[in-house]
Amino acid sequence: MDSKIQMLDCTLRDGAYVTDAKFGTPVIKGIIKRMQDAHVDVIECGWLKDAPHKEGSSFFHVPSDLEQYLLEKSERAIYAVMIDWDRYDLGNLPVRDGKSIDAIRVVFPHGKHKDGAEIAKKIKAKGYEVYLQAANSLAYSDEDLVSLAEAVNEAMPLGVSVVDTFGAMYSEDLQRIVAILDRHLDPKVNLGFHSHNNQQLSFALSIQFIEMLGRSGRGAVVDSSLCGMGRGAGNTTTELLAGYLNRKHQGNYDMNTILDAIDMYVRPFQEVCDWGYSTNYFIAGVCCTHVNNIAYLLNNHRSSAKDIFSIMSSLSPADRVNYDYALLEQKYLEYHSHVADDEAALAELKKSMQARPVLLIASGKSITEEREKILAYIAEANPIVIGVHTFLADYKYDYLFFSNKLRYDYAQEVHGEVFSPIRKIVASNVKAVPEGNEVVVNYNTLIKRGWPHFDNSVITCLRLLNKLQVENVALAGFDGFSHKYVESYADPSLPSLNPDNKWDELNSEIKEMFEDFKKTTARSLNVRFLTNSLYGK
Repeated sequence: MDSKIQMLDCTLRDGAYVTDAKFGTPVIKGIIKRMQDAHVDVIECGWLKDAPHKEGSSFFHVPSDLEQYLLEKSERAIYAVMIDWDRYDLGNLPVRDGKSIDAIRVVFPHGKHKDGAEIAKKIKAKGYEVYLQAANSLAYSDEDLVSLAEAVNEAMPLGVSVVDTFGAMYSEDLQRIVAILDRHLDPKVNLGFHSHNNQQLSFALSIQFIEMLGRSGRGAVVDSSLCGMGRGAGNTTTELLAGYLNRKHQGNYDMNTILDAIDMYVRPFQEVCDWGYSTNYFIAGVCCTHVNNIAYLLNNHRSSAKDIFSIMSSLSPADRVNYDYALLEQKYLEYHSHVADDEAALAELKKSMQARPVLLIASGKSITEEREKILAYIAEANPIVIGVHTFLADYKYDYLFFSNKLRYDYAQEVHGEVFSPIRKIVASNVKAVPEGNEVVVNYNTLIKRGWPHFDNSVITCLRLLNKLQVENVALAGFDGFSHKYVESYADPSLPSLNPDNKWDELNSEIKEMFEDFKKTTARSLNVRFLTNSLYGK
């Protein structure tokens, strides 16, 4: 076995989320005994909590609570527990006596690595080994990772772990994080990896991590649990990891003992508890959101996967990593007030726009100033012409698009009978049921939150066209805002949607949203500017 690679089994700790830590005394004793007999390097036995220990629970108050569960403690294994950085009073922690735990893992959220390092120093002063766990490591910028490494080097724990809290990492994410930490950490500090299987990448990423650390020569600690037992989608499975290390890295893990532990102690929980990959926990990974948000929607509203995805997508990135149930309930109610069955509408639109380019005519003043250029393009390219929150008699429209009720009502009232016969695409936040010559499309599938003005009409319409698999789009009138509202629009009476009049900030925001759209959504959508714009060429 490569002595620089260690396996850490966290069944009793991460599995506590599944069982509420109520494993029962025989199970706790049995799993610890079999993990040490299987030669697992680090056995995580549970949590330290600020509450009295209850027999049969893997929540302990002080290390001595664990002694009754340790049978023939092995000298080669490290016995560990975890504390949450701000939820355990270190005043309750006695000096290490060697009779129970050897090490404490300290988990801390993004932005609290210096606090975590200070806690590590206090724990080390009491004689324990320390591992640090950088939760939501994906949120760390390159500069954050350097700062993390500096704080870790000052504390000098036994190791620090990269944690894929939301199961959202891809290969390149792990590559970036590990490369920076490996470059800046003291050589004596081991680097660990704790994964979650939301996207069924947990085992693959664990293998990648091992191979990366093998090339660097740094000590590696890889977390796993029996049958992947753990919160939500669970973890890398101990049995898979042990098999891989035995086959590829001269491991000496006893597979029979590991499988015996599964048969005797884990399978009964599989009959009454739920964990492991599911579509809903995949959504937690792809949206980079806390699994508690998924659980709330499942438990309180029995939401479908499609609805969960839409609601999670409506949250800002910052809100997704927390679990604010009041906010989540608000978003749930908002979503269901704007839901429409748009399958037929999308099919109709997709069929009508096949094999033709699309021209979006937005509200900017350039649609009057460069009228001849736009008309010449229409004559030459024969595009589908869509007016976006605008209607001018100079142009013949195939569709009008509205994602704001104020703009819809204005067009209807001002243009009356001329407006009525034109086919309209209406987002469901404007109206849920089509009337007359309209099709309704789901609003929540067309927006991406994270900006104050996330519902910009042109970008919202581009998201729809991308959904319809349109290949070529020309933009006219997507000009950008001048400092005087009346100078920005072809129709100077158009109602303002920016009441604070911070035009420079709005221009920067829209440009950022447009660049984000091009990068993350529109890889197959060719967008060109027909008229001058602050947002592109």
